[in-house]
Order: sequence, then C-alpha cells, then structure tokens
Amino acid sequence: MKLATYTAEGGTYYGAVTDAGMIALSPEFSQWPTLYDAIAAGGLNALVEAARDRSATHTEFSYEMVLPNAPRILCVGVNFPDRNAEYKDGSAQPKYMSLFPRFASGFTGHDRPLIRPPENHTLDYEGEVAIVIGKEGRRIKPEDAYDHIATLTLCNEGTIRDWVRHAKFNVTQGKNWDRSGALGPWLVPFEDPSQLDEARIITRVNGEVRQDDYLKRMMFPIREEIAYISTFMTLKPGDVIVTGTPTGAGARFDPPRYLKPGDVVEVEVEGIGILRNGVEDEA
Repeated sequence: MKLATYTAEGGTYYGAVTDAGMIALSPEFSQWPTLYDAIAAGGLNALVEAARDRSATHTEFSYEMVLPNAPRILCVGVNFPDRNAEYKDGSAQPKYMSLFPRFASGFTGHDRPLIRPPENHTLDYEGEVAIVIGKEGRRIKPEDAYDHIATLTLCNEGTIRDWVRHAKFNVTQGKNWDRSGALGPWLVPFEDPSQLDEARIITRVNGEVRQDDYLKRMMFPIREEIAYISTFMTLKPGDVIVTGTPTGAGARFDPPRYLKPGDVVEVEVEGIGILRNGVEDEA
C-alpha cells in the first residue's frame, strides 16, 4: 500500500496509489485534512483498510509534497564514511551526528520541478531515505527504535551550496529555499526491518548514476538517529527524519556539477520507489 498527496480536478486530496490511478480517501476522513494529520492521530491503519478492494477515483492527477504541513522535519548530515572524506578538511569521523531543520515549504512533489533561485545557481541534489514517526517516544532505546516508525518515503534534499557557507555553524539558510527539494512520491508503511537494513539508495542525474550506497554503511544508523534525537526532544507521530545522503553530490566533483534547468534527478530505493524531479529557474 502506498499513500500520496495529489491534486486532481481542481482540488487537493490524499489517497492510495494504484496502477490504475488514485483512490481518494480524504473525502471520507474529513477529521484528518492531510496525511500528516492522519498519522499524527494514529489513523494510518484506518486509511490502509479503507483503500482495500477499491477502484481508482482519479486517473489524471499531479503529485504534491507528500506531507505538506509537516511541522518538524529534521535532517542528518554527513552520515556516510565517504561523505566525511569528501570535505577534504582532515577531520576525523564525528562522534555525534550533525542535525539541521528543513521546513515543508522547501519541498515539492514527485514529477514537479526543483526551483533554482536567481540569487545563486549552486543547486545540488542529495538522495535520501526519510522516515515518518508513528509512535511518540522520548529517550528511545536503539533496539526499540523501529517500533516508532510508521512509514518510509524518499527525499531529494536539494541544497543551495553557496548559502550553506554563509555562517560558521549552521546550514539552515542553504537548505530551505522554496521548492528546492522534494519529498515523496508517497508513503510506504514500515513493516519489516529489512526495508531499511537491506536498502540500497541510488541517485541519477539525466540517467547517470551519481550516488549508490547501502543504508547499512551509515556512520549513524537509523536506530541510533531515533535514539539520539529522542534524547533531547520527544518524537511525535508525523515527525520526519531525513536520514543522510551518500557520497557523490554535485559539489564534490572537480569542477562541481550543479543542477541546471532541464536536468532530471531520480532517487530510487527498491521497495519504496523512485522520486523524480526536473529543474527549472524561478519564474
């Protein structure tokens, strides 16, 4: 079962994805205006059950950012061994993970363009897996961490590289340009550890493989991410954790290979899907 947010016939819906189209579920669950609201209320299973044995209600539609009103999106930076080496600053593997916030306004949906702003053209890609919390928890033990995951999705954590260097200790301003990244296409219920433990993530630009790695090589595995983050903040249903990108981002080539209008970026993980986005200049 895959759940998505989409527009059709002049309205915005959420529903289940099928080969024939979308099954609109939001009209039946008016108490939950968005998928975020449904997850925050513990309604994921109700949505899955409601979609069973149903026919598509929309065959023509456009994907939207899958959790358009998610209030807390936390990203893990520099989380693969080769990524640390890419910086060529002589630093040792970090003791603690790097974290920064992203906001929903910085993301678009599947098959929508990433927007390159006029102020700076160093738009870069970062393919990642994102997890959505389904069970509240504080000081969660690593061995219990997976019990708190509701769904999985994909992220292109698009970044304006020059702007992450504007300050000494933060990258927030380079990570939150409107519609510079993408989250989607859909949510896949998390049902088995192998969905993460065996996951291989591949990022392509115009068909060329730029990133290719396995989540099991993360310096800070997802279990540890959940444990660490929940030490200082209570994780709540609907919270999103973007778990880290492999080596191969455009900034690390010599010369850098930043995204330009007309490029197409694909982030793929078997069992989750493919997140695809073109690139356009801001109108």
